[in-house]
Amino acid sequence: MSAAIDISVLVPVLNEGAQLRESVASMQAQELRGLRMELLLVDGGSDEETKRILAELAESDPRIRLLENPARTTPVALNIALGHARGEYVARMDAHSRFPSCYLATGVERLCRDDAVEQVTGPMRPEGTGRWSGRVSLALETRLGIGGSGRWQATICDGFAETELDTGVFAGVWRRRTVERLGGWDCGFPVNQDSELAARILERGGRIVSVSSMVATYLPRDGVGALARQYGRYGFYRAKTASRHPGSLRASHLLPPGLVLTAAAAVTAPNPLRATARAGVGLYAGAVVAESVRARRRAPLHVAAGLPAVLVTMHATWGVGFLLGAARFGGLRAIAREQLDSRLVAIDGSASSVLSAGNSTNGNHARRLRAATDERRLRPKG
Repeated sequence: MSAAIDISVLVPVLNEGAQLRESVASMQAQELRGLRMELLLVDGGSDEETKRILAELAESDPRIRLLENPARTTPVALNIALGHARGEYVARMDAHSRFPSCYLATGVERLCRDDAVEQVTGPMRPEGTGRWSGRVSLALETRLGIGGSGRWQATICDGFAETELDTGVFAGVWRRRTVERLGGWDCGFPVNQDSELAARILERGGRIVSVSSMVATYLPRDGVGALARQYGRYGFYRAKTASRHPGSLRASHLLPPGLVLTAAAAVTAPNPLRATARAGVGLYAGAVVAESVRARRRAPLHVAAGLPAVLVTMHATWGVGFLLGAARFGGLRAIAREQLDSRLVAIDGSASSVLSAGNSTNGNHARRLRAATDERRLRPKG
């Protein structure tokens, strides 16, 4: 009989090539602190090099189990692994990332605290090794690059260096029963599936935290074309997430589509709207240049010089993707309904408070009248 497993690591794999060895090595090197681990590597029909590396890894480590993913998409791979998982806890680890040796044990320890936390993850640390991936890494260290996401940072909380997250998540550790109760990852989200799952956790009253010691390193796209495709898909499926979970949308998510619409208005809108839109584009360009100048203090000139192209690519393609996704999935209507519902709740609450205060005032006045009447009734005559 095989030994009991405490934590199952779910790893989607597709054409990872040579970097797969380094990623899996960081998983094998986990300091488990008494936990028993299995690694479930789910191959989506990779190239021959990746298949060969997978076979060699499985042969050298009995903790590794190989599974097949005919659908070739990430959420299907995760659900296949979830169906084979034997651990009380599950963790998602990506084959193009590297994880600190404390990742799994820290995640499990944090889940064991009784404070409604249902997902524990860590910040993301981009590490570029090529010409463009280095520039993307630099962009993701700037305010314009990370937007309002909390997954890039951590603060101190009750002895843990952590921050509370919304749906901006990367990988993580869960109790297996939590993910199973939610039905696993939604296969309709080939991108943004972790954020959609996080939205369901939050809607049911759960909490998600990022612990700074669990910081994971990943390799950004090394090319403007690949970056544009990546961020276009991010925006498209963020709109789908917002259409299903309107409360998951941050104000910062609306800035890239707003920029795209402003740029379009700067070219096609009639005056004076065109002039106003051009002023807005000018302000954006100034912000990008200013951010690039600040970045020059911590990066070589040839890296910082490419930062404007990276930031504009990220914002423009994410914005276009979001607008296309909103048109496809009705995201804007869902968001508008959410905002209307919130306003109605606020108005109803204010009206209830006013009515309650009015009723209280009227009640006090009536009691005073009754007391005066009783006093007159009981007062001796003559």
